[in-house]
Amino acid sequence: MAERTTIVYPNPQVLAQAVAARTLLTITDMLAEPGRTRVDIAVTGGTDGIHVLKVMGESPLAEAVDWSRVHVWWGDERFVAADDDDRNAKQAREALFGKLIASGAMPAANIHEMPADGRDPEEIAGSSPEQTDAVLAAAAAEYQRELIDQLGPEPALDIAMFGVGPDAHFASLFPDHGEAEIADPDILVAGVRDSPKPPPLRVTLTGPMIARSRHTWVFTSEERKADAGAMAFAKRDNPHAPSSYADGEELLWLIDKGAASKL
Repeated sequence: MAERTTIVYPNPQVLAQAVAARTLLTITDMLAEPGRTRVDIAVTGGTDGIHVLKVMGESPLAEAVDWSRVHVWWGDERFVAADDDDRNAKQAREALFGKLIASGAMPAANIHEMPADGRDPEEIAGSSPEQTDAVLAAAAAEYQRELIDQLGPEPALDIAMFGVGPDAHFASLFPDHGEAEIADPDILVAGVRDSPKPPPLRVTLTGPMIARSRHTWVFTSEERKADAGAMAFAKRDNPHAPSSYADGEELLWLIDKGAASKL
């Protein structure tokens, strides 16, 4: 388990600028490594995550990145229709990646979205819990296959970024819901039914997949997240605070003064 390093910034705006700059510079540095052909990053949704993507797109540092060699994944996704406004991928395209694709800087094939729910509303409403579990399991298996196809039999991300909820969840790993405790190294992606945070169906990377990342960055802001931070820092691998499971070769917590106020 990696040693956690914590960096505190004065406010959410400076935090977003810092995470954006760190991401762009790290991508650029990695792409300069001899023999490296690509960089694979997992991004996150939520207020903090989408704000960081927007700031990345506005930064002059973005001009130094060879986006044709950057591949984008998701740490988790809301399992809804592909065009649903709740989709992390849709929000991320609007914040950054759509512009890169439209400009020709990034091939559309470099965007690896998690599967969407292709069922119609009647099918969804009429599905039993067991049928829903089977649909989610198929979606998770499809994304795991794509990770392995793209990154090899032991897939690992170069950068994995996650926000934290007020309940101390990260990705779609929620307190006392079971998915955070998955320890099987062969289960890299999991479905989530009855999420305590809407929408109720989700797909998420698991702890074992996240832990393979070269850089794992957890970032959050505002005093309303202070209790979550305190819980995650009190004990590692705490199922009541799933963000305590965050791990990687490098583990950074990047937070503002509000979120750090109870550490």
